[in-house]
Amino acid sequence: MEQKRFKVLFSPSAQKEIEKLEIDKALQLATDIKTYLEAFPFPLGKNRIRKLTNFDPPLYRLRSGDFRIYYRIHSKEVIILAVVHKKDSETFLKKIR
Repeated sequence: MEQKRFKVLFSPSAQKEIEKLEIDKALQLATDIKTYLEAFPFPLGKNRIRKLTNFDPPLYRLRSGDFRIYYRIHSKEVIILAVVHKKDSETFLKKIR
């Protein structure tokens, strides 16, 4: 039985952030997004995905190298809100809280 896949959508700001990256970093992010977020975008065991606490609606984070991909899940869609360098994660989370 084929697993139901999720449709990944990018916010305009997340799209711009990815376009600014060097090609190798952008490719790594694209690979991780395809591998993790299209198939099963939920935390499972010791994974690179984490559901963050105290966010409503729920906010998730995927680690990809030095970057963090923040997203929300709406039915069968994964909406990527931001792609942030790990050093800027705290600032982003304070803004969105």
